[in-house]
Amino acid sequence: MAITVRETIKKTILKHLRKKNGLIFGQCLSAVGWAGGTIPELTEKEGVVELSMADVANGGIVVGAGLSNRRPIYVIRYQGFNWFNAPIILNYACKSKELWKVPCPIFIRGMAIEGSIGPVAGSSHYSLYYRMPGIKIISPMTPKEYELTYKSFMKEDEVYYVSEHRGSYDNTNELLDSLPTEADIIIFAISITRFEAQKVKNILEKDGLKIGIANILWIKPFNIKDEWVRALKKSKFGGIILDDDYKSGVASDMAYKLMKTSNKKIEIMGLKDSSAGFSKKSDNLPPNSFEIITKIKQIMNN
Repeated sequence: MAITVRETIKKTILKHLRKKNGLIFGQCLSAVGWAGGTIPELTEKEGVVELSMADVANGGIVVGAGLSNRRPIYVIRYQGFNWFNAPIILNYACKSKELWKVPCPIFIRGMAIEGSIGPVAGSSHYSLYYRMPGIKIISPMTPKEYELTYKSFMKEDEVYYVSEHRGSYDNTNELLDSLPTEADIIIFAISITRFEAQKVKNILEKDGLKIGIANILWIKPFNIKDEWVRALKKSKFGGIILDDDYKSGVASDMAYKLMKTSNKKIEIMGLKDSSAGFSKKSDNLPPNSFEIITKIKQIMNN
């Protein structure tokens, strides 16, 4: 039976606590749902540490555990809370190895969700971490990608920001690149938008269009694959980046790097430049398949 992303995360954490002498920190970890069903039902003695609701202070506690080489996992229930949790992580943990030769490995689980959740908690906010040296950012959406993420973390002594999305937790399938020769356009998708990219490809190919998909797993470092560049150069209309963060951040930087490498135009779609509310009318959601298709047709018509 296929294993879900949720089950993979839970299994990974159980292994980390029981076999690697690790710790996991976060707010409301043992509350109803156990963080979306991703936390093994263990006690504090077994490594599950409940933090207070003082978001600004919690990052410092986790940094202390990182300096003691316990390789802590830190769960941020909503990525919007990065604004409160990030300062000590970015300004101490991420700089410690470079400045003092003292590594501070931390595995940060930033959990994204959106839809009627208000102006603070929702969506992905990895752009906050992106500009700071000393951190790696990865966004696994499949079981094997999550396993790869953990193995990479355990081989190194870096701070990892792992951008999760609750919308991926039931996924059992791997998401592979699809780069047809002389595609009409190449879709570069990050986080939850990778699932919408697959829908767009299926719909537009019925209309006779050739759609390429490049799945962005590693956000930082952003290593541009040779096959992406070859596909872009041969494409008719260049590429488009889909993001679950605001456009003026990760997506803009990636677009610049892809354009510089391929000499092809790259468009961007992400969150609108507005604050979300608590209703469907006031939501600020990542681009859906209808919006993406509309944008692609505009690109082709122009």
